[in-house]
Amino acid sequence: MFSFFNKAKLKKDNLIGIAKLIYQDVSDDSWDKENLTKRNLDFTIESIRYIDIYAKRLMNTEFGTELLNKHFDNFAERIGAYIGEVIKNNINQDFYWYEPDSVLNYSPNLDREFRNSNTQSVLYSKKRDMVILPLNVVSQFLKGNSPYNNLLTYVEETIKKNT
Repeated sequence: MFSFFNKAKLKKDNLIGIAKLIYQDVSDDSWDKENLTKRNLDFTIESIRYIDIYAKRLMNTEFGTELLNKHFDNFAERIGAYIGEVIKNNINQDFYWYEPDSVLNYSPNLDREFRNSNTQSVLYSKKRDMVILPLNVVSQFLKGNSPYNNLLTYVEETIKKNT
């Protein structure tokens, strides 16, 4: 009779602070200092080109792989949060960051979409009952297991699919 009282609640996450760390907490590497700046990383689609170069440098340089091996989760979260914010800002719909367990409890229809993922946050639209997993995509990409050649392709395809 009063089942609406038992409706699961969504728990919001705010990853904008983590996304900003991509330019606020930069390594001593000269390329990083010159390119990972607030001016270059302005949350536009074009700024993903810097993120792609950065990710490839992490994956393909001795310095980068050492950092990636030590701090993989931090890099995946920061890059994923940044990319998610770019997607969110360009879709202009009701996608917000939520804790994944709260989304699963709120919408069991999405169970198969990310049940086996270890993601910490997801972009979810209540109106469309749809989830976007930028942190997972970045994690796969950094591990070399991505269907995307670069992160820009993922961002552009995700925006196009959701607008």
